Amino acid sequence: MNSSSAPSIPASAISRIQVGDQLQPFIRRTDFDNWNRYAAVNDEFLPHSMNDEAARREGFPKAFGMGNLQWSYVHSLLRAFIGPDGSILRVDVQFRNPNLREQTVTAHGTVTGIDGTTVSIDLWTQEDEGARLAVGKALVSLPSG
Repeated sequence: MNSSSAPSIPASAISRIQVGDQLQPFIRRTDFDNWNRYAAVNDEFLPHSMNDEAARREGFPKAFGMGNLQWSYVHSLLRAFIGPDGSILRVDVQFRNPNLREQTVTAHGTVTGIDGTTVSIDLWTQEDEGARLAVGKALVSLPSG
């Protein structure tokens, strides 16, 4: 499954953003192929992410993905929301569960506050069955015009 992202919010639509609005989810099916590409770019070849047996030796049922890759999913979610002219001011994320091989991971966001063009967002990633993998908050600035 490929990513799903909404076009950035045009300046004329900023006034229509409301607390409770959901960001268009960012979706990725995770497996060795996309983990390997991410690891190659970041020199992050970890045995537990490339080999089921290595992950089992660490107490996991199968290989699990890099936490920083979930950061990239959250970043992609936010970037799609704010567009190329917006700014990501702050992101805080806590990892709660591993992203196991062959899961579909979806990054979500809900608008929780608005102050002019600054928007507070609750964030989370979850796997196909709904378990949250990571939770957090972001503060972004939308383009003003």
